Amino acid sequence: MPSPQRRHGEPFGHDNSGTVVPKRFDRLDSRRWKELQLSLSRTVSRIRFRTFAILNAAAVASGLMITLAAAPASAAGAFTVSEAQFDRMFPDRNSFYTYKGLTEALSAYPNFAATGSDAVRKREAAAFLANVSHETGGLRYVVEQNRANYSHYCDRSQPYDCPAGGSAYYGRGPLQLSWNFNYKAAGDALGIDLLHDPYQVEKNPAVSWKTGLWFWNTQKGAGTMTPHEAIVQGKGFGETIRSINGDLECNGKNPQERDDRIGLYRKFVAILGTDTDGGNISC
Repeated sequence: MPSPQRRHGEPFGHDNSGTVVPKRFDRLDSRRWKELQLSLSRTVSRIRFRTFAILNAAAVASGLMITLAAAPASAAGAFTVSEAQFDRMFPDRNSFYTYKGLTEALSAYPNFAATGSDAVRKREAAAFLANVSHETGGLRYVVEQNRANYSHYCDRSQPYDCPAGGSAYYGRGPLQLSWNFNYKAAGDALGIDLLHDPYQVEKNPAVSWKTGLWFWNTQKGAGTMTPHEAIVQGKGFGETIRSINGDLECNGKNPQERDDRIGLYRKFVAILGTDTDGGNISC
C-alpha cells in the first residue's frame, strides 16, 4: 500500500507498529489509519475469495476442479484391504492388533501391497495376512505361547549378545519375530532399538506390524526370495511359506500346517474379491 501523502515540507514520523504517518497526526488519527489499513486488507481478501469462487464455478462447469490444496491420500485410504474386510478376516482378534496400527506401519514399506496390478496387490495383502493369521491363531496371540522356548532365542555368539536378557527374544507380533539377531536386524532397518527393548513389539501396535512387514519385505528364510518378491513376481503363495517356515513345512513336512496357510490364503483372496492365480500355491 502507498504511504499517505504529505504537504510539501511536512516531516514524516512512525507509529509504534512501524507504519509511516505524518507527524501532524494525533493518536486518534493514527488508530484510524490502522483501521483503514485493516478494512482495506479485508476488502482485498473478500475480492480474492469471490474471484476464486467464480473461477472454481467456471472450472467445474468445464469438467475441471480447482482445490485450495490437494490432500494426500492416507495410508488407510490407499491400502487395498478396508477396515471392514480386515474385521471379516479377524473377527476374534486380540484388541492389540488394530487396523490403525497396521495402516500406520505401511509407511515403513510403501511397496507392500502397492506393486503391480490391483489383483497382484490384493494377492500380496491376502498372502501376508494369511501367514499372519496362521502364526498368531487369527491374531489372537501377541506373544509366543510356549514359554519354555523363551530362553532358546539368545544367540550369545553374536558380538552384541542379549542385552535385554537371555529370555527376552521370544516370538512376538504378527509374524512372531524371534531371536536376538532378528530383533537387532529389524530394529536397525526400522530405526528402532529392538535389541535393547524388544518389548516394544508387544506394546506398540504399529511397531509390531512393522516387524511383520520387515520380515515380509526383506527376509528370504529357507527360500530364494522374499515373500514380497514371490507374489509380485508371480512365483506363488507357496514361496511365501518357504520363506517364512520352509524348513518345517515344505517338501512334504507338516502338511497340516502348510495346508492351513493355503486355506487362509484362499479365504482372504475371496474376501478381497480376487483369486489365487499366479504361481504355485503350495511348496
